[in-house]
Amino acid sequence: MSITHLSFYSAFTLSSLGLAFHRTHLISALLCLESMMLSMYIILSIWSTENQMTSSTLMPILMLTFSACEAGTGLAMLVASTRTHGSDHLHNLNLLQC
Repeated sequence: MSITHLSFYSAFTLSSLGLAFHRTHLISALLCLESMMLSMYIILSIWSTENQMTSSTLMPILMLTFSACEAGTGLAMLVASTRTHGSDHLHNLNLLQC
């Protein structure tokens, strides 16, 4: 395993651990999700260039597009929850109350 693969795998692992353990604010959860998506984008881009496969070059671009849509939706939820609840703490959000 090369050092680039190890660094991208460790970036994905650290961001997933951050998502699992630091769930106090919605913005920190969104940043961890965005970090996971960016590390997956880089891994897919490197994988398609290493294997020289032209059929899988569209997959990283599609994933980056969905990541941008996810970030926009997450920020809209952040603004809506901050306006209604007054803060972005995740323990204030309950699906039964919204």
